[in-house]
Amino acid sequence: MTVKLALVYYSSYGTNHQMATIAMEAAKAAGADVRLLKVRETAPAEAVNSQAAWKAHADATADIPEASVEDMEWADAYLFSAGTRFGVMASQMRAFIDTLGGLWSKGALANKPISAMTSAQNAHGGQETTLSSFYITAMHWGAIVVVPGYTDEVIFKTGGNPYGYSHTQGAEFSEDVKSAIGHQTRRLVEMAAKLA
Repeated sequence: MTVKLALVYYSSYGTNHQMATIAMEAAKAAGADVRLLKVRETAPAEAVNSQAAWKAHADATADIPEASVEDMEWADAYLFSAGTRFGVMASQMRAFIDTLGGLWSKGALANKPISAMTSAQNAHGGQETTLSSFYITAMHWGAIVVVPGYTDEVIFKTGGNPYGYSHTQGAEFSEDVKSAIGHQTRRLVEMAAKLA
């Protein structure tokens, strides 16, 4: 069976987009059918346009489709990636998740594996609590949380976060980072295949 993976991200400046792209490549290499999807920008256009890097990233990713309820229903598994804002996921991601009440109420999100990644400006900027905020939502759905844990030594090489990969803004996307993201993604795809 081919696992259908919805890879849903939000990125202001490109960090989470890059993480999602690395994950997409790993998922495809693992044989998954992948939809790379961004969530709708909810910040006012004047805010986006007032910051050159934010506007440049929005323009560069304009062709990536926005995540929909239909994408979530299609998928067998979910990998989310969004920046940390004050210790929880960015509001743009939360706004998307809040549109899924209809799917939740009919059980369409239950029993599907989910994993999450995040980034923050500094190493102690709330990454773990942000990942927890994804997983608390997943528990309400009845989804199955799949974390990397300490199942590969590369987790220790990239900060030791067992809840999901977390990136410090501005840090290099080294081979170890790519390996950690790839490991988490492959683990999610493997668990989805076992559950199918």
